[in-house]
Amino acid sequence: MTKIALRLTVALLTLPLLAPTFTQAATPAKDVPPKNMIDPQRLSDITRTLSSDEFEGRAPGTAGETKTIAYLVEQFKAAGLEPAGSGGSYTQVVPLVRTQVPADASMSVTVAGKRRPLVQQQDMAALALRPVDRVQIADAALVFVGYGVSAPERGWDDYKDIDLRGKVAVYLVNDPDFEASTADDAYGKFGGKAATYYARWTYKYEEAARRGAIAALIVHETEAAAYGWKTAIAPNGEGYDIVRADPTKERLLLQSWLHRDAAVELFRGAGLDFEALKQSARSKAFRPVELKNTTFAADFPLAHTRIDSHNVIGRITGQKHPRESIMIGAHWDAYGNGEPDANGLRFRSGALDDAIGIAGTLEIARAFKQGPRPDRTVVFSAWTAEERNLLGSEYYASHPWLPLETTVANFTMDVLQPNGLARDIVLVGAGQNELESLLAQKAAGQSRVVTPDAKPERGLAFRADHFSFAKRGVPALVLMGLGGGHDLVKGGREAGDRWVSDFTAQCYHQACDRWSESWDLSGAAQDATLVYEMASQLANSRAWPQWNPDTEFKAARDSSAAQRK
Repeated sequence: MTKIALRLTVALLTLPLLAPTFTQAATPAKDVPPKNMIDPQRLSDITRTLSSDEFEGRAPGTAGETKTIAYLVEQFKAAGLEPAGSGGSYTQVVPLVRTQVPADASMSVTVAGKRRPLVQQQDMAALALRPVDRVQIADAALVFVGYGVSAPERGWDDYKDIDLRGKVAVYLVNDPDFEASTADDAYGKFGGKAATYYARWTYKYEEAARRGAIAALIVHETEAAAYGWKTAIAPNGEGYDIVRADPTKERLLLQSWLHRDAAVELFRGAGLDFEALKQSARSKAFRPVELKNTTFAADFPLAHTRIDSHNVIGRITGQKHPRESIMIGAHWDAYGNGEPDANGLRFRSGALDDAIGIAGTLEIARAFKQGPRPDRTVVFSAWTAEERNLLGSEYYASHPWLPLETTVANFTMDVLQPNGLARDIVLVGAGQNELESLLAQKAAGQSRVVTPDAKPERGLAFRADHFSFAKRGVPALVLMGLGGGHDLVKGGREAGDRWVSDFTAQCYHQACDRWSESWDLSGAAQDATLVYEMASQLANSRAWPQWNPDTEFKAARDSSAAQRK
């Protein structure tokens, strides 16, 4: 075990626990299969079916969705789950809007009277999520707002008294601590390189909209964004959102990544030094900087259509406390049909991202049904449109079947590793809530230890469906095989790291994310068993896991404390 892993295990085991303290979490792992509740073969069979070409890549609003929903409803019924969707069914309609920015969209900046076009997919990766027929922005002022963080609990406010109404906000990606040194005010205030929610592009766009900006541009830098420019570009300029009663209050007219080269040129033209501004944004005294004699313009038609997609939701009603619930879920959607890759594959079917998470959800449901009815209700969910910014879970969280105030916890599985047994479980988003101590306890029962996310700066803790509930205060935990290479029984950490690196570089969101007969899903079964055991303990207890004092989501949970007494 590394020193980091040992320190994390000790820290987890000294948190307020939900059960008696377990000390065996630091015991060296044994290279023997654990007694799993979950069958690896069933995981494989379900994943193979869902990721087959028959389901056409499982994109929302397509024939592939129709087949997927029918299959999932059949599986939920076969597992013995009660329906928990709309009108006594297993499904919840999720109204989506799909928009498309044209490849030749007219966008530009004018600096000191000289117009400079901004080319979509070259200088810009623009989306427009308001369902309007035309996006028109005429010579709007640009304001650099640093990292755009408003965090009273950390004594930090990048906005000061700036009025952004009708203006274009320009942001740095990540948060002020990402590149901070000991000489900077930001040092240590945002967890070092570990991303906080303030680091996420979604937060920045939402904050810009709340403050009345008409558009927002985030300067793309690969290390700080945790992915390259090509990944930042939305395929075909497509954007998705849930249908909103008044999108003008919640969505910008235009949001976009701005290529770093274009940003540096823009700032230089306005008489500003980009690197110097980045440095100044790490000070709590930073004040927004208006780019003088510089304006932004856009004028292009916007295609928009409504799509009715579906979540699939089932439940086992608790026998003692039916209004209190534990949620277990994964997302069913993938990327659908696209241009053939080098091997002629067209469907981006997401076998590991996240058909295997759906398989885990179904198998955990069957495990629950094999035992006595739990005291609390257990809800099982298959979310739509996760790959379109967590929209299915976001819609449910806005229209929940059971109140979130009495939702005990949310467990999400998003990419379970297919490489056999592991000596550890990788924890994404360490330091958030008491579910982490429960994870360490159950991992110890499998003779495993907890290992921290290898690259917390990627912000994986904000990039899966559990986050839709976490930001509303529900304690949440995600099991994600991309958090870092597991210490595999066959090959050790080196083999685990190699798999993560190869998968993310070659097959993540690509057509080669396919089922393989060479997989060994005994490790995936280990991980799903952990979820079952954690959920089962909570479902048969009076425990209410708490957020740690310094997390962004504690206040939201505390505001409803009276409803859990």
